Amino acid sequence: MAVEIERKFLVINDKWRDNILSESIIKQGYIANQENATVRVRVARDSAWLNIKGATRGIRRAEFEYPIPLEDAEAILLQVAQQPYISKTRYKVKCGNHIWDLDLFDGENQGLVMAEVELSDEREPFEMPEWAGEEVSGDPRYYNASLVKNPYTAW
Repeated sequence: MAVEIERKFLVINDKWRDNILSESIIKQGYIANQENATVRVRVARDSAWLNIKGATRGIRRAEFEYPIPLEDAEAILLQVAQQPYISKTRYKVKCGNHIWDLDLFDGENQGLVMAEVELSDEREPFEMPEWAGEEVSGDPRYYNASLVKNPYTAW
């Protein structure tokens, strides 16, 4: 079984910009958005995926991801996914021995900037970047699936 282990942090300054490895625009929409599982479609550049995630247990959850045709993903985003779908710019940012995903949200989540680091084990050490602030790994308000239902600008 595929497992995702990640920690999420709010971003408190722009010093991360010095270590950008890549940038992409991401659109993701939720087809099923329940407490025990989410099913989403994600589009980034000219690729698309169907992603199924189980309930979060601490910083761990089951995750399954499958590539799908881009045209199908675009149709699902517009015709099937909960609206409005999530739109964000994702930066890959190097810090220590890890590559972080740093997301600048658009639309109804404008102003939210979060970073996450994927780990191979819950106890894996990692360097804390100077641009990372409060940890929000356990706060469901910051889950992308929650931001669809309760956008950041409405808080």
